[in-house]
Amino acid sequence: MKLNVYAVPDSVSDKDLKDKIVVIIDVLRATSTILAALANGCKEVIPAVEIEEVINMSKNYEKDSFLLCGERNIDAIDGFHLSNSPLEYTADVVAGKTLLMTTTNGTRAIRKAADADEVLLCSMTNVEAVAEYIHNRQKDTVFICAGTDGQFSTDDVVTAGVVISRLAEMVDELELSDLAFVARKIYESSAGDLHGLLKNTLHYKRLIEFGLEKDIEYCLTLNAAPVVAVYKDGVVRTIDNILS
Repeated sequence: MKLNVYAVPDSVSDKDLKDKIVVIIDVLRATSTILAALANGCKEVIPAVEIEEVINMSKNYEKDSFLLCGERNIDAIDGFHLSNSPLEYTADVVAGKTLLMTTTNGTRAIRKAADADEVLLCSMTNVEAVAEYIHNRQKDTVFICAGTDGQFSTDDVVTAGVVISRLAEMVDELELSDLAFVARKIYESSAGDLHGLLKNTLHYKRLIEFGLEKDIEYCLTLNAAPVVAVYKDGVVRTIDNILS
């Protein structure tokens, strides 16, 4: 099984995704938030690139059946129901709802993989579920890290490293790209202190400056939202909902 990690979406071409499982990671915070929403019973999440796209989509839904969600440069979006904090997406708020979401980095990365055969969403909060799914499928896998404003983001790469480390325990022979190898090594060298590893990284520090320590704590909690989230036909749902 071949595993490859891309540090930013712009470095990925369509041919890199052909016939592979694609795993999208934006641990701080988009994929963590989407996974929290799905774990707490939302119907589905529809990722969008632009704010206007979300507003236009909302015109196709009945009142009270959807929520407008997302952020721009960490700030909440005026007029939207929810920001990009996973702590806001509690069961009493999101259960049964369609979430129309746009974020600065994460939803763009998801849409980048729209033509791939299989697309999963990953965060620290569902690494075991993602690793188990890939192991069961036995397919070459590409990890696409959302990054921050087009730049490499350590937190996303380390999250890929967690999944790769778990797969290394399950699969006898893995063929790792250079960044996949590095991601695994960084995680395994710092597994006991992820906050210590990331506290001096750009995006971590920006979230701290915005007072979002509790968001970070949740996003770095292993297996807090142990669902398999699949992006298919423009919609993110849990694998159980897709198969049912």
